[in-house]
Amino acid sequence: MRNSEDLRPISDIYVYYCSGRVAPGTNPVSADFIGNWEEDGFSFLFYTRPARQAVEALLAGQPQLTLLDEYHMSYSDWLGEKPGIVRIGSFTIIPPWEEPPAGGGHRIILDPGVVFGTGTHPTTRDCLAAIEEIFALDTPQTVLDLGTGTGVLALAAGRLGSRQILAVDNNILAVQTASRNVRLNRMESAVLAIQGRAEKFAGQPADLLVANIHYDVLQQLITTENLVGKSWFVLSGLLRSQARDVEHRLARLPVTVLRQWECGGTWFTYLAVAGY
Repeated sequence: MRNSEDLRPISDIYVYYCSGRVAPGTNPVSADFIGNWEEDGFSFLFYTRPARQAVEALLAGQPQLTLLDEYHMSYSDWLGEKPGIVRIGSFTIIPPWEEPPAGGGHRIILDPGVVFGTGTHPTTRDCLAAIEEIFALDTPQTVLDLGTGTGVLALAAGRLGSRQILAVDNNILAVQTASRNVRLNRMESAVLAIQGRAEKFAGQPADLLVANIHYDVLQQLITTENLVGKSWFVLSGLLRSQARDVEHRLARLPVTVLRQWECGGTWFTYLAVAGY
């Protein structure tokens, strides 16, 4: 896993796709290792250089793993864009290998690694806009960011003044990436990134709940029990039909939707406040 001292951009990635999961405690780290994305019983090992020999050595000691395929692509192709400096509202999102621009605003240093979330996706942009609107009215001191990914929304809340932010993701590589970004921004005292299922943390007390997450998870979060004790809500990651369902769920709860963002008729984001 890339550490906070490595500020170089990635140019190419080599992905080794395996069935099975790497045994706990195993660390397939080399100077070229980026990280391991585990999902649905499969492992995706990422390197910045060809690593077939290192991967074969790993598999030789772990019979539960089988190499299914390998890929080589540019880093930009993997992310679907070339990471660069992005300005969104008062935020300026800066890859660590770029020179920070002059000017004010809230700077967020962000290395996405191989985790999606550079700040340019419509739901991320709209969540940042919603967070800014909340902080124009209030200063939530405690924040729960579910499905944190690279940690960009948690870091944005920290930049605006929140002092206790719990950033949760079920994917360990996302948590490692978010933790690296916390260190890059020197926000260890405010933001803690941990691995876990969003459903298990949704009931944690917080002034602000942010959930830019898959709909099948989000619909489980919108319950009276999870909303009690929270003042503000930013809910996103929704397609049109899913957004209608979320609206119906919120209408039955003691919250008021203050604003809705819609991007191209496809992606929807909601800003809500406790009370009718």
